[in-house]
Amino acid sequence: MIRRYVMYLFLLCGASITTFPFAWMIGTAFKTYKEAATPSLQLFPSEWQWHNLVETFQAAPFGTYFKNSFFVAFVVTTSVVLTSMMAGYAFARLDFPGRKQAFAVVLATVMVPFEVTLIPNFLIVNRLGWYDTYAALIVPWCTNAFYIFLVRQAFMGLPSDYFDAAKIDGCGHLRFLVWIAGPLVKPILVTVGLFAFLGSYNSLVWPLVVTGTDRMRVVQVGLTVFSGAEGVQFNLLMCASAIVIAPTVVLYFVAQKYFSEGLVGTGLKG
Repeated sequence: MIRRYVMYLFLLCGASITTFPFAWMIGTAFKTYKEAATPSLQLFPSEWQWHNLVETFQAAPFGTYFKNSFFVAFVVTTSVVLTSMMAGYAFARLDFPGRKQAFAVVLATVMVPFEVTLIPNFLIVNRLGWYDTYAALIVPWCTNAFYIFLVRQAFMGLPSDYFDAAKIDGCGHLRFLVWIAGPLVKPILVTVGLFAFLGSYNSLVWPLVVTGTDRMRVVQVGLTVFSGAEGVQFNLLMCASAIVIAPTVVLYFVAQKYFSEGLVGTGLKG
């Protein structure tokens, strides 16, 4: 019994440490600038400044930013799930010359840091005339080697008897992938989709490099308008951050069940 209470105490401490930054962000979002900029142990404002929400949306065209972010994240997520599913199935179930070597090359790209490919990718995008367009924000991220690896491992775990039985009934690889194998690895695909959405939605450096006007900016770039030479508007920055982070929190709770199953299925511990 004592051990259980000690475990609950540790879990409570861990939960408090985890949630404290979010509570501080929400509290700071509704403080005055002076109160937010003054070092204090006061978590919540003495008087809630609800007009900070209006000032936040007036500081930058966040409606356009959100539209761009959601559109880019949706297209990237859809593309990543499709390419990962097809490539993962090919590497797991199709027997073709050089399969192991090709998979090794794909997996090796995971070791290349993003900073190494930033300038070459920008030069390619610029020469294609994609600067400040949706193509620059979407096309370079339509596939991911790590997600291909995750989906391949999921397909490798399926018994071969499934495909043999489907083959006897006249089912080819494409139909088997869409109607049988895909639904069986649904938790992994949801996990991949969630990671892809978060990665695209939270991207800052790449959209900042390949966009030059407000009509193509995304929400993460929009947060930079609250930092300038005159200082940082802490209250409005935290207000904007709370608004920006809300969709990802909602998405996580919606997909939490499949996300947890996906992590267990791939042998990752969350």
